[in-house]
Amino acid sequence: MEHPAAQQILNLYQRHADAFVRLRSRALFEKSWLDKFLAAVGKPGRILDMGCGTGDPIAAYFIAGGYALTGVDGSEAMLAYARAQFPAQRWLQQDMRGLALGETFDGLIAWDSFFHLTQADQRAMFAVFARHSHPGSALMFTSGPGDGISMGEFEGEPLFHASLAPEAYRALLAEHGFTVLEMRAEDPQCGGHTVWLAQKTA
Repeated sequence: MEHPAAQQILNLYQRHADAFVRLRSRALFEKSWLDKFLAAVGKPGRILDMGCGTGDPIAAYFIAGGYALTGVDGSEAMLAYARAQFPAQRWLQQDMRGLALGETFDGLIAWDSFFHLTQADQRAMFAVFARHSHPGSALMFTSGPGDGISMGEFEGEPLFHASLAPEAYRALLAEHGFTVLEMRAEDPQCGGHTVWLAQKTA
C-alpha cells in the first residue's frame, strides 16, 4: 500500500510555496554537477526540468547560460514564481509521471524531485525519460543512496522520499537506452546528494 505521505507531495508544495521560496538555498552548491550536465547537453540546447519548482536557482542557471527551458511542476503556486521571473520560458503544470509532450530534449533533469516518487513510480519514470530523449540527450537525477524509504519534514509535515538500489537504477537506465556517465553516492561536495548523470545512446 502506498505511503500516505507520498500522495501529499504536490499538495504539500502547493500549500507551502512561499516557505519554499524563503528557505531554498540559492548558493548553487549543485554547480559542479550542473556544469557536467551542460557539457553533456551541448549548446545550443533545449532542457526539460521535471519538478522545476520556482525555477530558482537551477533553471535560472540554465537560462542565464542561454539554454531554452521547459519547466514542469505539479504545483501551480511554485510555477507562479517561475513565470514571474522568467516569462520568456515555458512553464507547464503537469505531473511528471504522466508526461507526454510529444517532443524530445537535449537534456532532462529531475533534481530533488524524482526522489519524492514511490519506488513503483520511479521505475515507470524511465519510460517517460526515454520518450522525451533522443540519441545524445543527457539525463541527470538525484536519488537516495540505497533501496528504501526515508521520511523528512517540511513546514512541520512529513516529506516522503524513496529510492531504488543503485543496481536497479543501472538496470533501468540500460533497459531504456541510457549509459551512465557518472554516479556519485552522497557526494560531500554537493550537500550529500546522490547524483546520476547518463546519456541516451540507443
